[in-house]
Amino acid sequence: MQKIIPHLWFDKEAKEAAEFYTSVFPDSKITNNFIIHNTPSNDAEVVSFNLWGYSMQAISAGPMFKLNPSISFMVNFDPSRDPEAKAKIDEVWSKLIEGGKALMPIDKYSFSERYGWVEDKYGVSWQLILTDPGGEERPAIIPSLLFVGDMLGKAEEAARFYTSVVKNSQLGDIVHYPAGMEPDTEDTVMFADFQLENQWFTAMDSALMHDFTFNEAISFIINCEDQAEVDYYWEKLSADPANEQCGWLKDKFGVSWQIAPKEMDEWLCKGTPEQAARVVEAFMPMKKLDVAKLKEAFEGK
Repeated sequence: MQKIIPHLWFDKEAKEAAEFYTSVFPDSKITNNFIIHNTPSNDAEVVSFNLWGYSMQAISAGPMFKLNPSISFMVNFDPSRDPEAKAKIDEVWSKLIEGGKALMPIDKYSFSERYGWVEDKYGVSWQLILTDPGGEERPAIIPSLLFVGDMLGKAEEAARFYTSVVKNSQLGDIVHYPAGMEPDTEDTVMFADFQLENQWFTAMDSALMHDFTFNEAISFIINCEDQAEVDYYWEKLSADPANEQCGWLKDKFGVSWQIAPKEMDEWLCKGTPEQAARVVEAFMPMKKLDVAKLKEAFEGK
């Protein structure tokens, strides 16, 4: 089971977007779909899906949060694993750019023979890259964090912080900007990667002018084994008590996390409507989730 799952917040388009993404990427499918009733956003549709072996989740829960490129998804097309990688990267780009916009046009760059950064028609950003087959193998899809504005210069600190907190973690490469790439400076990160719970993430700083930063539109669910693990991640990650609600928190960099028991989806979608309603009623007033109380609500105790 994938321990950390990216969660995308949409106004009304979660299912439509998931169907689109599973049609774009190879070996992809929707794995679950259910409704959470009586939330502050009324009925919220939750869709779980798998893209090229990578699990993600989306929710339609109103227009409160707007997707932006502060968190994007790097997609690796590796010729050493797939001889059709170069054709596939162009095929995927052509589908994602339709109705969207290029943040960096697909082209040859100093770091890759083929790379492009696209914001799709739903607002989700993807970095498509033809991977160097001589380098260390990476998974097909990797979340990427962009540190800008007030968070500029925090990419390396964040990578080191996350790997110190999250279990089964390690730093990968940390590459700083070379001289002569102003406004980016040599003390900031051009590229870093790291593993959390054996899952790869990337991070970079950018001193260019950006009108966005991290928000709740993309968060990361940590599926916890028990209350002790919920308590651990809550204590280590939460940095803003005003943004604690229903298992959600914000860390000191502004990144949002959902700290939840691994049974949560099962309680919400595999029981009876009455069981799901009791679980929703139980977690709505909570900040940090109480696993025992949620289980009692599911069981009707």
